[in-house]
Amino acid sequence: MVGGGVIGLTSAFRLARVGWRVTIFDPSPGAGATRAAAGMLASTAEVAPGEEENYRLQLGALGAWRKLSHELYEVTGEEVELHESGTLLVAFDQSDRRLVDQFEGIAKSYGAEARRVLREHSGEMFEGVSAGIREGLLLAGDAWVDPDQVVALLTRANEALQVNVLRQFVLSASTQGNQVSVTTAEGEFRGDAGVLATGAQPLPRGLAERVANVVRPVRGMTVRVQGLDRSSQPMVRAYVRGRSFYMVSRPGGYCVLGASSDEKQELLVEVGELQRLLRDALDIVPSLETASLVETRQGLRPASKDLAPFFEVVDERWAWSSGHYRHGVTLAPLAANQALSFVLHLS
Repeated sequence: MVGGGVIGLTSAFRLARVGWRVTIFDPSPGAGATRAAAGMLASTAEVAPGEEENYRLQLGALGAWRKLSHELYEVTGEEVELHESGTLLVAFDQSDRRLVDQFEGIAKSYGAEARRVLREHSGEMFEGVSAGIREGLLLAGDAWVDPDQVVALLTRANEALQVNVLRQFVLSASTQGNQVSVTTAEGEFRGDAGVLATGAQPLPRGLAERVANVVRPVRGMTVRVQGLDRSSQPMVRAYVRGRSFYMVSRPGGYCVLGASSDEKQELLVEVGELQRLLRDALDIVPSLETASLVETRQGLRPASKDLAPFFEVVDERWAWSSGHYRHGVTLAPLAANQALSFVLHLS
């Protein structure tokens, strides 16, 4: 398994559970886009024009996460904490309300559930939200997980299943007869099958030239603050002066704020982008004024040409799982199923 983000770790777990000896190659497992993710399993909130197929795929994600949580419990005695809170989508001004109306039309055309709620009737849902926002859309089917907890639990489970993790960067990869081979600075390693779960990172030499798909890195930043606990209420999403904003509130007042999206590869925090995100946050959730800044996190999302995920069989021994863009955490269990099917087909 080349790549140890949430998809690589989940795929390794599924393979090891059915008896395969698995080795993960990644210099920093779980430290890429997975670490920057907010962990939303938000099939409805992520509805977008022209992405109905993506929406249909994500409808199975929550059930897949429940199954994965049960499997992890069987190995570790601990479940993934699934918070089925739903999402409250709101608008900052009149122009943004038109965007909410457009979103509602697209969502309903896909068959998604989106219900209008008013502050005067459902005041608890608007806890912490600007008093000037009087209504919103409730997207009841959305949920979230904590990617940090997921990575920690998958790491424990993989250790219990004797998955080998080599913190090495794969330079090249190939197929040699009925085996695969990877080369790192430490040497050459062989196996019966290989799966590339490299996210937005470049593919190893020897396979990069053979794949049909292409991904580009899209930088995203999340800001973590401490101070507002609305974890018993829906996640907040908003349009703010035409930009998208979200907040996932976890028990204890830890909040993840997003979203930024830049066609850039440098993992750095630009002052302007940080200022815009925090301003949007305060406009929608003014009570964050007294929250304390914990940290910022950055990651590179892998975006395919059509923004759809793919599982490309490179040859009979290698496959490439990528293109998950902003849905990597959401689709991880489903991507792991694809990796398992690919490898089992060889046996």
